Amino acid sequence: MKLPRKTKQQKERAQEILNELYQHYPNPHCELDHRNPFELLIATILSAQCTDVRVNKVTPKLFETYPTPELMSEAPLEELEELIRTTGFFRNKAKSLKETSKTLVENFDGKVPKNMDDLLTLRGAARKTANVVLGNAFGINHGVVVDTHVKRFSNRFGLTKHKSNTDKIERDLMALFPQESWTDLSHLMIHHGRGPCKARISKAPDHPLCVKYGKNCECRKMRERNS
Repeated sequence: MKLPRKTKQQKERAQEILNELYQHYPNPHCELDHRNPFELLIATILSAQCTDVRVNKVTPKLFETYPTPELMSEAPLEELEELIRTTGFFRNKAKSLKETSKTLVENFDGKVPKNMDDLLTLRGAARKTANVVLGNAFGINHGVVVDTHVKRFSNRFGLTKHKSNTDKIERDLMALFPQESWTDLSHLMIHHGRGPCKARISKAPDHPLCVKYGKNCECRKMRERNS
């Protein structure tokens, strides 16, 4: 993947933001409960258009009933649908779980692959899902997970000029931040986005990260208007 060029000043600023994020959120981690790569893969597929909290309520029963790709690939579609109904788009997701499990069994000896190309052959696993699995199950920093929080953070903090193109936003972040931080980076941005820098802001918070680095941050703009 060809990355855009970034200046030394841009990279230094990005490093400062990263350092501050680690100070405020010292334990970045994946919010999806899982015990192995297969469970993380399935949970991530279910998390599309659904909260991690909701997924974590559904997966214990799902994994108790179908703990392996072999068992899930043979599961009746109707039973999978019922188990994951509350995650939304449950019919399509159930097909993805069944077909992905079947592919794992037939093409990968029942194991989750450790590379992007193979992961992208699985139904329901786009680049975001593959990045989640590679980073959190295998410790491979292949890219940056870009979800709605990461997208919003990147724009508010002037890390990208792209508003909605997740591929271009990811490339900007990969070019700015050291590779060893890519997996943590998304968790850190998500923590901040779920906390003081939400999408809708009713008052001006005084979080030091927003005040110091939030170029386009609504809370910073609100603070300036009220000063």
